[in-house]
Amino acid sequence: MDDARVAIIGGGWAGLAAAVTLAAAGRAVTVFEAAPSLGGRARRVELRAATVDNGQHILLGGYRQTLELLRLVHGARHQRELLERRRLHIEEPGVFRLHAPRLPAPWHALTAILTMRGVSRPDRLTTAAFARRLKGTNFHCGVQLTVSALLVDQPPDVIDRLWAPLCISALNTPPDKASAQIFLNLLRQGFTVRARDSDTLLPRVDLGALFPDAAARFVGERGGEVRLGRSVAGIATVPEGVELTSGGASERFAAAVIAVGPHQVGMLLTALAAKGAAKIVSMTARFTYEPIVTAFLSYPRALGVKLPMLKLDGKPGQWLFDREQLGGPAGLAAVVISADVTAVRGDHASLAQAIDAQLRRLVTDLPPPSWSQVIAEQRATYACVAGLERPSSGLIAPRVYLAGDYTDPELPGTLESATRSGVAAARQLIAASTARSPACAGTG
Repeated sequence: MDDARVAIIGGGWAGLAAAVTLAAAGRAVTVFEAAPSLGGRARRVELRAATVDNGQHILLGGYRQTLELLRLVHGARHQRELLERRRLHIEEPGVFRLHAPRLPAPWHALTAILTMRGVSRPDRLTTAAFARRLKGTNFHCGVQLTVSALLVDQPPDVIDRLWAPLCISALNTPPDKASAQIFLNLLRQGFTVRARDSDTLLPRVDLGALFPDAAARFVGERGGEVRLGRSVAGIATVPEGVELTSGGASERFAAAVIAVGPHQVGMLLTALAAKGAAKIVSMTARFTYEPIVTAFLSYPRALGVKLPMLKLDGKPGQWLFDREQLGGPAGLAAVVISADVTAVRGDHASLAQAIDAQLRRLVTDLPPPSWSQVIAEQRATYACVAGLERPSSGLIAPRVYLAGDYTDPELPGTLESATRSGVAAARQLIAASTARSPACAGTG
């Protein structure tokens, strides 16, 4: 078996997915992560007396690649310890409710639409007819079409209460700019194959414990290593391998997977004399980015809401998560605002006060919060705009492979697109190394 090392540049979910896949195949990997912790844009954060995440991420039942990796790195540990699985349920108390019943796909979704609360019967029928038309097109549309254009004939109440919140939470891009085709891909994958694919999976542990920590252990147990606080300044191809520059020193590897964000990849690729690398630099230079703001407010008693996740009115918070119902401390609220630049640029103390007032409209007898903290990810995701040209994961130069959520051809920037890209790049690398060393095939 070829035991030459592979470098993974980036310790986010894409890089760790590649590292785990390679380690499982018997390859020794070295992960370089510039930050002091793993996870990239989905990581744990220590706040006062609480361990939280830099953003409130949700998984879906259809995240097959992510769930497969979780089973691989956690072994026999039951999924229920890690994730709270619930049927699709979107509720803004007293305003709107959509619930998917226990029916096979796609009937569960159609029934959920026809039984929506807070939407008139004619609007429900119009929405159901729209869903049937989408199925008739096999969920395909023009690549330049925006979500707003796709929804032009939909009732305003349904857009405001269902489609726009789904678009913003899934694509983290406003509907008037978001890609309708990527939105349709999500609807097709989530609602037409298995009813369980539309389940929401809410992490019961912090994001570090969910995957990065276990992935690092998995890699270490198989002869690999993780180097935190180690950025890579450059990468170059050399005979029979690649050379990385890190901390003023050079080191050679048999191959490398680049799994950094699209705003960082250009710096690494400029030294690679490959046509594909130059094209990726050009593509990513045209990317724009969307923020996600998560406000944590700790109250001296339980929030007293009936569900762990509730839709809010958007003034200013969009979604509320009761962390107590997800294994966290009592009274800890996480409120998320996506794709809102003003929330990122504004004063955090004032934003926390506005969210506190918003929560008091929902729970009228809340005491003042003991503390609050706002975390703003300026580049939480790339803007998933209509017609955006994106690179593909995989080989981009001799022995150099690319991974990242922005390289998945079907999905927006999600944990699933990150893990899918990392696994795809690793599998290409394994296949190429096996072809170069046929005597090693079938060993290990």
